[in-house]
Amino acid sequence: MSALAPSRSSSAAAPAAPTDGLRTDAGRLWQSLMDLAEIGATEKGGVCRLALTDLDRQGRDRFVAWCEAEGLSVRIDEIGNIFARRAGTDPSRPAIAAGSHIDTQPTGGKFDGNYGVLAGLEVVRTLNAHGIATAAPIEVVAWTNEEGSRFVPVMMGSGVFAGAFAADFARARADLDGKTVGEELRRIGYAGSHAAGEVPGGMFGAYFEAHIEQGPVLEAQATTIGVVPGALGQRWYDVTVRGMEAHAGPTPMEMRRDALLAAARMVEQVNRIALEHAPHGRGTVGFLQAAPNSRNTIPGTVKFSVDFRCLDDEGLRAMDEALRADCAAIAEENGCTAEIAQVVYFPPCRFDARCTASVRGAAAGLGLASMEVVSGAGHDAVYVATRAPAAMIFVPCKDGISHNEIESAEPAHLAAGADVLLHAVLAHAR
Repeated sequence: MSALAPSRSSSAAAPAAPTDGLRTDAGRLWQSLMDLAEIGATEKGGVCRLALTDLDRQGRDRFVAWCEAEGLSVRIDEIGNIFARRAGTDPSRPAIAAGSHIDTQPTGGKFDGNYGVLAGLEVVRTLNAHGIATAAPIEVVAWTNEEGSRFVPVMMGSGVFAGAFAADFARARADLDGKTVGEELRRIGYAGSHAAGEVPGGMFGAYFEAHIEQGPVLEAQATTIGVVPGALGQRWYDVTVRGMEAHAGPTPMEMRRDALLAAARMVEQVNRIALEHAPHGRGTVGFLQAAPNSRNTIPGTVKFSVDFRCLDDEGLRAMDEALRADCAAIAEENGCTAEIAQVVYFPPCRFDARCTASVRGAAAGLGLASMEVVSGAGHDAVYVATRAPAAMIFVPCKDGISHNEIESAEPAHLAAGADVLLHAVLAHAR
């Protein structure tokens, strides 16, 4: 059935059944992940399914078909977000939601984002299989263009949903070929009619997002469940250092205005600043460009990026001040100038205490080892948290590797995360 065709609503649920010890179907969840991964499969075992491509349409169609097979009613909003609702017994209750995204990086893996969407679907499948009713409706959400690989900004669908930017602005964003989000949504049949941010019956009562950690902490600690108290705030900068180009032979060392030497010392300070804000400080220089980039010419201009992350705004502000002071001092010492332009700011996110307590309690009730793990990456839950109570559930991924075709996770860990998601959702929906 087309995603925009009339869809059937779920029928009245059966009387409540006991849920102690209830588990999701690990094999069914794994098979769904493998089936979805066939769409855009790469030779190295990963997935390339960029947002709003034909492959994304195929992935969306498969997800919608699975949802409708479970009797869920499907609606699409104006930025292409997909909401699949299982009716509750009390229509006045706000929905409890779970989800993530199914678009991938160009060299992405099978689990980033996809796991959160299909774990949400597995929650619904489990409740249906056991005839368990919930008072609140349950919604499974697939957000549009989380990765930002084809269209910028990242986390576009959840950002529009949360009001971080307007739908018209997002729909006008173009890829490298000049194709816009709005055009591509219409082309693949996912330009929905529902206004972004409007949820039938009112905003979510809670939102949960299950995700592979995308880092090495859980695996290193041999712990299955990460309880995520929040996500690091981010400040990104473009730094331009200007000195003087000169011949590498005739120019004495003490008379040089070497922009690359100054930049190298600034890069070292980025690392130092992050270490001074442990344990949650992060500092990365991922891009550096020297000009004229000639073997026997002293560099006259260097441009580089800085990515700072911290769990609180106070820390981010302190890192910002240190960067500006250190760069100014180093530039002066080397006869150069330094210009610093902040290009991105994501505020730190603290997830809802009650939702995180539900995750922690679900893990304990299931006998699963858990620990707090702060998210160093952005996720759709960060935007949703500005509108509704939200939390995340992390499970380990092999060697902490993600955004890579070799991204891998153990079926048992994925099932355990889905079990925790199931019981966290039930804690709020019953």
